[in-house]
Amino acid sequence: MISDFGQILLFLFTGILIIALVLGISSLIRVKNPNEEKLTTYESGEDPQGNANLQFTMRFYVVALVFVLFEIELLFIFPWAVVFGNSELIEQTNGLWGWYAMAEMSVFVILLTVGLAYAWGKGYLDWVMPKAPKITIDSPVPMTLYQEFNRKQGQSRGNQPKADESIRS
Repeated sequence: MISDFGQILLFLFTGILIIALVLGISSLIRVKNPNEEKLTTYESGEDPQGNANLQFTMRFYVVALVFVLFEIELLFIFPWAVVFGNSELIEQTNGLWGWYAMAEMSVFVILLTVGLAYAWGKGYLDWVMPKAPKITIDSPVPMTLYQEFNRKQGQSRGNQPKADESIRS
């Protein structure tokens, strides 16, 4: 009889074995035919300009953070609105509860508005793509060698090069 720890160890070993088996099979049967189009970086539908490792556009992430910030604001405002109108709390505090809750939410909304105005003023919310400087990296391997290698790999697998691929070579 296997102990509880033995069952956990057997479960972990089986999981690791299945993952290794699936990754090994997929690496054996996948098509390995890299080309220039496949090796380009893809980010939200925009074509990369220059080396994608050196350039990093932050506007997607800033807009996402602003969106999350205002979603959190909504998460705070709905429960606040429910408690704000609680007549028992207002009666127990002689009306001070209403003023306190209103001041608290006003400070919260003002801080968020100032943050939004700052982001807007800095241009973080502008969706116009700025002109990226042209960055070139000198490679000791010319692009024609990559194209020739890809053409040979495609022919060795029985794939015929497309008409536009033969023009580029």
